[in-house]
Parts: sequence; structure tokens; C-alpha cells
Amino acid sequence: MTSSVVDPVGEHPPIVDERIPLGAWEWARRQPDRIALEDERGGTTTYGELGARVNRLSRALRKIGVTEGGVAAALVRNEREYFELVLATGQIGAYALVINWHLTPDEILYILHDSGASALFADSELGAALVEVQDRLPAHRYSIGEELVGWERYDRFGADESAEPPEDRRNGAVMGYTSGTTGRPKGVRRVLPDISPEEGLAFNGIMLSAFGLNRREGKHLLCSPAYHAAPSGFAIAALHFGQTILIHERFVAEAVLDAFEQGVTSSHMVPTHFHRLLQLPEERRASADLSSLHRIVHAGAPCPPEIKKAILEWFGPIVWEYLGATEGLVSVVSPETWLERPGTVGRPFSPGDVAIKREDGTDAAPGEEGMIYFRATLPFEYHNDPEKTAASRLGELVTVGDLGMMDEAGYVYLLDRRSDLIVSGGVNIYPADVEAALLMHPSVQDVGVIGVRDDEWGKRVVAVVQVVEGVDADDVLRAELDDHARRHLPSYKRPRRYEFLDDFPRTEAGKVKRRELRDIYDPDRPTTTVVRGID
Repeated sequence: MTSSVVDPVGEHPPIVDERIPLGAWEWARRQPDRIALEDERGGTTTYGELGARVNRLSRALRKIGVTEGGVAAALVRNEREYFELVLATGQIGAYALVINWHLTPDEILYILHDSGASALFADSELGAALVEVQDRLPAHRYSIGEELVGWERYDRFGADESAEPPEDRRNGAVMGYTSGTTGRPKGVRRVLPDISPEEGLAFNGIMLSAFGLNRREGKHLLCSPAYHAAPSGFAIAALHFGQTILIHERFVAEAVLDAFEQGVTSSHMVPTHFHRLLQLPEERRASADLSSLHRIVHAGAPCPPEIKKAILEWFGPIVWEYLGATEGLVSVVSPETWLERPGTVGRPFSPGDVAIKREDGTDAAPGEEGMIYFRATLPFEYHNDPEKTAASRLGELVTVGDLGMMDEAGYVYLLDRRSDLIVSGGVNIYPADVEAALLMHPSVQDVGVIGVRDDEWGKRVVAVVQVVEGVDADDVLRAELDDHARRHLPSYKRPRRYEFLDDFPRTEAGKVKRRELRDIYDPDRPTTTVVRGID
């Protein structure tokens, strides 16, 4: 079985290997002693060991009712069990729902209920945080690590099942949750064709081929949270090609540089990672041996040009960028092209795959701002939300609300991330969530949350507050607001700066005029109101 990627615009690198990835299940059969997973402590899992555990899990999942179209949820950090669950659901026609473990219990409950998940697999520490809502969790729940009252042990789940591949294998998928700038998150549920898991890997081959990553040998570093679709997707794709996945629980610049020197060949990153690597001592960076490093792929947030140039000077022409979303891939840009056209996120594989549209649905002229529409990588729908599904469509193209423009040569430029959406460190932050929490404070009359430029994080969360009459807008209140935010918001959503404004800008319809707030609090304006200790 072969695959070829047609590249009419000539932007993408030559394909090193045109074969479709064999699949982790097939590697387990052909080369069981090949190393599949490696952790930071040096522990390894072979493809044979991984395949046997996956087969047992697949059989056990079917017995508890996770069959074709069913959903099994995973609340896990970067660990072996993530790969086990994704591969197990991936060969029985089911969905693996990977949940952001930074979310609050209420947010996790919403996603579990909305998705229809019938089983939950959680790291014991993360599961323990759900004890107060345990009666509202799926009946089938399994603890990874320590025992939890009311949970079964993950290591015992499927232990008595056969290690042989299950019968009637069928392609499954990962189900991610995303949303716009308002409202509850929505599940991106891909249509599952009735094909084998191996046939379903065609997209993995195309995706890695676009970046020259379709190699049978190599070590891919996972250093971003696996609940993010992009880094986990690249890691799973590399695993199906037969590469070893080095798992880092979190990003630590020194440890990542060490891994580069110890044989890592590729990784997926966000601009924040580049910034932190560049902050390492100059002598450490200068002495680093990066000869094994073949490709770095990045996305997640606009990369400041000065950061991108600095990382290219250090790593060399191996840093590729793309624009995409859970819904699909928009464009890819090589390092050489980016240097020629700083700021571009590249061109699509085919000119008809991406269009910039005005509000009336007509095509924007070259250089004119508009909404970015693109062809979804695979057919999908927003789970339980036909209106959102329909609203995202324009003919055969879809949008996630990104604003951009396209030049006369067909290169795409991203202008804003879903208008008001804040992308910090590659993570999407929705202003309405933060505003709702801050409005609970008795001294807050009104509030608007925006993102301003930050060299490390891409965007810094700033809360602009109108205080209740008679309340002093001072540093004491800033500290109170920060303490309030710590108790009511996940850490990544917490504002890093508080400003006060008397004449608060809202439309007659009651919506915050965030663009006006961004104009007032220009990113180049001196920061004199940072809350002490927040950073």
C-alpha cells in the first residue's frame, strides 16, 4: 500500500518514504522487541509489550460496553497509559476522549456528560480531585497508580483477557473538545468509516510526509501535554511509523536540550518553548550537539518574528511551522520560505483548500482581511451542536473563526486568533470564563479580559476591572482579585495583570468592546500594574 502527496505549490519537502505507516499494532507483531516508548527515568516499553496490553484493553473495553461509536475518557498526564488507551480504542471503532487535566471538576463533568463517555481512566492523583463529584462520574472508572475508593485498578483491567488482537477490528479516533470565544466547549467528533485501523492511518502518513517526518527510525520527543491534539497527534503518528516516543511529563528547557543531545530526532513545540530554550545560558546553547535533530514542528500561537529568527539561527533550517486546528490543517511553511516572508504560516497543499472570506461570504482580495476557511482534514461534526456545525460551513469549507489574509502568491497570514480568543503558551483561553469568575468578587462592577503580547507566552491574560462605587482601586484590591482567581480558575486562565477603568466600554447589546480595551492597553505600554508574585 503506498501513498503519494501531491504538492502543486512546491512548498513542501520531498517525501522520504511514501509508504503508509505500518501501525503500532503491526510493529508489535513484526518487531516485538523494538522500543516503542521511553520515559525520562530510562524506563522502556517495547512494541510487543505495548501491543499485548492494548489488545487486552480492547477486549475489556468491549465487555463494559465501549464498542463502535462508544467513548472512553482519559484524564492522564504524559504517561504510557495515554498511548495504551488511544491505541485500544483505535482498533475497536471507538473514541478516546482525552481531557485537559487542568480543568475544574465542573468543567470535566460537563465534558464527560456531553460526550456520553461510559468509562473514565484517570491518574489516581487527578481522580482523587473528583471525589466530591464521584457520584456523577461514569460508572466504569479506573485508577492509574494508587487505589481510590469507588474505583477499580487500571492495572487489573483486562489482565485476564487474551493478548491476541481482537476480532472484527475497526478504525477508531481521538475526540477532542474545543469551542469559540463564548459558550461551552464542543466535541469535535470525526466520522468513522468502516475500515481497518491500518487503512485509517493514511492521514498519519500524509501529515508526517508534509514535514519530512515519515521515517521508520528515529526518536520523537513529546514534551507538551498529551491532551493537546497537535503534540499528541504527532507523537501517535510517529509511533505508527515505528519510531520511539520519548515522554517528558512537562517541558523543562534543560531536560529538552539534553534529550536533543541524546538522540531525539524530532518534536512538536510552541513558541513559548523556543523562548525558554533561548533563555538558557549562552555557553550551554553554544556547546549543545544538535546533530541528531532532524525536524522541529511548531504551531499553537503566532511566533514572534525575533524568536523565530533566533531559533532558526541556532537550530538551522529544520524548524517548520503550520496553521491548523482540531478540525484540520490549513497551511505549512518551510524555514526557508518563512525567512523570505516573515510572518507567513505558509500555503495550503492545494489553492482550493483555503479561502479568505468577507462577512458576506465572498472572496477577499489579496491582502484583504477576512475569515479563514479551509477544507477539513477528515469529515467531522460538533457533537450535540448541529447549529454550530452548520455555522462553521461554507460549501465544502469550514472555519474556526480565525482572521487572516492571503497575499497574491497564495501565502496565508494569521491576523488574530478567533478575534477575542487568548492563546497563551499554545493553550486557548476564553475571556468569558475568566470574566464570569471575576464577576463573583463583591468589589467588581464590570470586567473585560483581553490578551496582550508577551514574548514568552505569546499572550498574557489581562483583566480590566470597573470597581463597585466606594471601593479603592489599588494594589490591595489587585492582590484580593488574584487570590480570588486562584480559588476559582485553573492556573493557566488566571490573569497576570489587573488594570482599573472607570468608563467601561460595552456595546448597546451588552458585549465587552475588547478591541477598545486592547487599544487602550497597548502591549508596548509600560507595565506598572503587575501583581507581585503572579509571574
